[in-house]
Amino acid sequence: MSRKTKSVFLERRAYRQRRFADGARMLPLFGAALFFIPLLWSLTDDKVTLTSYVMSFVFLSWVGLIIISAFVSSKLPKDMPDAAPAKDE
Repeated sequence: MSRKTKSVFLERRAYRQRRFADGARMLPLFGAALFFIPLLWSLTDDKVTLTSYVMSFVFLSWVGLIIISAFVSSKLPKDMPDAAPAKDE
């Protein structure tokens, strides 16, 4: 008597696609938090933070976010739905 049990886990490819979709949804929040970091620099010590350092950080963060979003979007499927379909009650 052999019964085939259905696996509870998702297929590896579908799991990765869902995690990349989750990462794409979290990327704007990560970017916003990243842009607020220079505001905390002046709170750590009594020295004045140079504007050139802040602008360099913001620019490099912006370029990094572009690169990360390009990588994440390349891993997402082209026909992935935005949300789960609504259940009929």
